[in-house]
Amino acid sequence: MSGFKAFIAKGNIIDLAVAVIIGAAFAKIVASLTDDIIMPVVGAIFGGLDFSNYYVLLKPVPATYHGPMSYAALKAAGVPMLGYGQFITVAVSFVILAFIIYMMVKYAMKIMPKKEAAAPAGPTEEILLLRDIRDSLKK
Repeated sequence: MSGFKAFIAKGNIIDLAVAVIIGAAFAKIVASLTDDIIMPVVGAIFGGLDFSNYYVLLKPVPATYHGPMSYAALKAAGVPMLGYGQFITVAVSFVILAFIIYMMVKYAMKIMPKKEAAAPAGPTEEILLLRDIRDSLKK
């Protein structure tokens, strides 16, 4: 148990938890941007307002189904179909989120202090020269 306490006390786990919470909230913002702003424009260009409602039925809708002919309703009713509009919406959300995360990481790397270069593995030229001088003086 003491090892677990030491792990928690390091702070890495807390940083990770904060990052996950902020990331989840940020994902909701990007999903809203995609679903409520970008995809309606894309849908209007392609002839419809709700791009996520584009689908292809793999089998006919059962005669017993009398609900709306929307992707969500048909999916809930168990009608087999390919929801390519929903897939495109999610893919656009992913690309936007990935780009924004890339830009954030790039900016963070720019403002973070740079690590000092590691010391060379062997003695430097100056050290070797000083050793030669020392050895010559001893002789």
